[in-house]
Amino acid sequence: MDYLPLFFDLKTRTALLIGGGDVALRKARLLVRAGAHVRVVSREVHAELDELVELHGGQVIIGEYHPALMDEAALVVAATDDQALNERVHYDAVARSLPVNVVDNPALCTFVFPAIVDRSPIVIGVSSGGQSPVLARLLRAKLETLIPTGYSRLGRLVGGFRDRVKARFTSVNERRKFWEQVLQGEVAERVFAGRDEEAAQLLERALASADSGSSVGEVYLVGAGPGDPELLTFKALRLMQQADVVIYDRLVSPQVLDLCRRDADLIYVGKERDNHSVPQQGINELLVQHARQGRRVVRLKGGDPFIFGRGGEEIEELQAAGIPFQVVPGITAASACSTYAGIPLTHREYAQSVRFVTGQLKNRTSDLNFDELVHPNQTIVFYMGLHTLERLCAGLIEHGKPVATPVAIVSQGTSAHQRVLTGTLESIVELQREAQLPAPAIVIVGEVVKLRSRLAWFGESERGQANA
Repeated sequence: MDYLPLFFDLKTRTALLIGGGDVALRKARLLVRAGAHVRVVSREVHAELDELVELHGGQVIIGEYHPALMDEAALVVAATDDQALNERVHYDAVARSLPVNVVDNPALCTFVFPAIVDRSPIVIGVSSGGQSPVLARLLRAKLETLIPTGYSRLGRLVGGFRDRVKARFTSVNERRKFWEQVLQGEVAERVFAGRDEEAAQLLERALASADSGSSVGEVYLVGAGPGDPELLTFKALRLMQQADVVIYDRLVSPQVLDLCRRDADLIYVGKERDNHSVPQQGINELLVQHARQGRRVVRLKGGDPFIFGRGGEEIEELQAAGIPFQVVPGITAASACSTYAGIPLTHREYAQSVRFVTGQLKNRTSDLNFDELVHPNQTIVFYMGLHTLERLCAGLIEHGKPVATPVAIVSQGTSAHQRVLTGTLESIVELQREAQLPAPAIVIVGEVVKLRSRLAWFGESERGQANA
C-alpha cells in the first residue's frame, strides 16, 4: 500500500493553495466542500476561483509565495506549472511537517487527492497513488452506478440513531447485526424510495422492539429491459443484488440474470405461446407467499412492468395482501429494439406520434380498433404480433392503410442474435414465412422504417441480417 487512506477534518481550518488557474480552481472546489478556509496565493487568479474563495470565507493574495504563508495552514496544495516553485513549496511544507500535494507530481506529494464518490456523510475515495488518475476516475464512475444518492440521506438518518443503538445494545456483535438488518432491509428501501419519514418510523419501531424488521418482506417489480444488461437502470441493479428471491420471466436474458445476487433463490415462471410454466395467479401467489416469509422478492420482467407486462395485476394482488412493493421501470422493447434497429419511432418528416399495441388480446384474438391505427403520420409498434402478423397486416390494409407502407420485424432486439426483416404491409408476411425470425419480436409499421437503411448502427452479423 503506497498511501494510507485518511480523511481530513478541514472544517474552518486553513488550506494554503498556491496557484490561480483552472487546476487550482478544481482543487479549491474540493477543499471548500470539505469546509476549509482556502487561502490562494498567485500573481494572477481565475475570476471563478476568486469568487469561490470569497464566497466561502477564504482569502486571495495577489503576489509571490513565501514560506511564512504556511504558518496557519493545515495542509498545502501547489497547483502551478513552475517546477522550481512546486519544489520549494514541497520542501517548505515537509520542513514544517505539513501534508502537501503538488498536482501531477507524485514524487513531491505526501498526500494525494482521490477520485471521490460523495454521498456525505458517506464518502469513498479511490486512488491510484498518482500513477493513473484516469483509471481512478473510471473506477469511481463504476461505484457511482452502484451507490444511489439516497445513501446520503440514509447515512444522516442512522447517524441520528447511533448513540441510542449503542445504549440499547451493549455488545458490538449485537449492534453490528442490528445495523446490518436495518441497512439491508425496509428502512433503507424507504429512504431510497424518498419516504424518509416512514423510514424513521420503522427504525424507531425496530429499536423499540430490538428487531430491525417486520415479519413482512417487500416485493420489487423490476423492468429488466429487452436483453442487453447495460440497459438496466441503476436502481434495478441495486435491488437485484440484494434480493433473497428472484422470480423471473422467459424474456429475461441470462446476462441480466447473472447480475442478481449469487445466493438468491431463482424461480422461473416464464410464459411461451400455449405454454405457461406458472399461470399468472400462481405468480401472484408466489410473490405474496415469499414476502410474508420476510423475504425481499424481485419480480424480474422483460421490458417494462407496466407496458404489456401485467405488472398492474401483480401489484393489485400485493396491495390486497398488504405487501409493501416498489416498481422500477425498464426500457420497453419498442424503444430499445427500434433504436438498435436504426428506426426512430418519431421523425419530423414521417411520424409525429407513436402507438404501442398488443397483437394478442386477453381472449387470444386480435380484435383491434384498426380505424384508429390507420391514421397517417404515426408509427405503430405491435408487441407479441409475430403469430398474428397476417391478420394485423390484412386488418390495416382493409381499413385503408396503403399496401406499400413500410414494415419491420425486429427479432431478439439488442442481443447478439438480433435480426431485422423489412418489407411492406403487402410483402412482410411472405418474407417472414421464408425468414422464420423467432420470438421475441416486435413489429414496426410506418414510414420511419425507411430510415433504417441509413441509420442502422448496431451491426448485426451477416448471418443475423434477414433483410436490410
